[in-house]
Amino acid sequence: MANETGKRKEDHIRICLGNKAQAKNATAGFEDIQLVHRALPEVNKAKINISTTFLGKKFQAPIIVGAMTGGTKQATQINASIAQAVEKLGLGMGVGSQRAAIEDRKLEETYAVARKMAPNAFLIANIGGVQLVHGYGLKEVRKVVEMIDADAVAVHLNALQEAVQPEGQTNFKGVLAKICEIAGAIDTPMIVKETGAGISAEDAKALEDAGVKAIDVGGVGGTSFAAVEYYRSSTNQNLSGEAFWDWGIPTAISLIETAQTVKLPVIASGGVRSGTDVAKALSLNASLASISQPILQVAVKGAKETENKLSSLIEELRNALFLVGAEKLSDLSKTPVVITGKTGEWLQARGFNLQKYAKRGAH
Repeated sequence: MANETGKRKEDHIRICLGNKAQAKNATAGFEDIQLVHRALPEVNKAKINISTTFLGKKFQAPIIVGAMTGGTKQATQINASIAQAVEKLGLGMGVGSQRAAIEDRKLEETYAVARKMAPNAFLIANIGGVQLVHGYGLKEVRKVVEMIDADAVAVHLNALQEAVQPEGQTNFKGVLAKICEIAGAIDTPMIVKETGAGISAEDAKALEDAGVKAIDVGGVGGTSFAAVEYYRSSTNQNLSGEAFWDWGIPTAISLIETAQTVKLPVIASGGVRSGTDVAKALSLNASLASISQPILQVAVKGAKETENKLSSLIEELRNALFLVGAEKLSDLSKTPVVITGKTGEWLQARGFNLQKYAKRGAH
């Protein structure tokens, strides 16, 4: 069992390092989100404040590196590189599913290295939602938190991946009840995150009612785990993986549905590729933006390369704030945003109010 999990982790790293497992005919939807340029920004860019607070922890910028890996030797180096970078820049990171280390204690170091390298950064532990109805419970959740001295624990929902994975677990009956039970029993804040197929308004409301402290929408537009499972098949005969390659809710749509439905902090993830994407997500009321695949590509090279990539994203974000005349992050939620294209059509069909975004700041 532990060997199978470790092999799967190695496969995921290998496949995700390239671009071939990215969404094919779908996008995250950020191209449909337009921030209104100000020719007279009336802002001193040097004094723009992009720090924020999330679940009680201060971030120097509203960026977190999404959960990616653990459980293999290569994962140790990747997590160490990311941890060093986020520690230096005052950001945060998640680790990959810690199931491998629950099955084999010798693998704990592949995750624990994150806290060793980032004593002050915001770290998110990670456990699978479906595992909560297959024998895992409060004991295992506490174990993954303790393993990395986590500031929060993410319960990941990956129904799509499990459905197309030959060895997948597809009995999700009772997952919400277990989330509710554990969220009420632990002191560590619980985040529930999708892994690339998005969160709908209905599921966001159910999670808020269950007592989770934040939602990571994990929408379509970045890495497709249906595609990953397609490539894991030695003969590429996983036709389900191909058929469901772009399945789900695009990130921008999922973010708006969730932010308009719940009063929880929301993390935007799935196809976030630039500082302007981060700015757009924050303008739609995300608290943080989470970036994974672009960071994986540099983390395999080292901590400095990871730091440089994150610094570049932060500079792009600062420029975006400057160009819309925002002096601080909270100003982004007051600046006008125009939503068009497929994103606008979907949200109007679902009954969401888009006019309020465009009319912000109108006198």
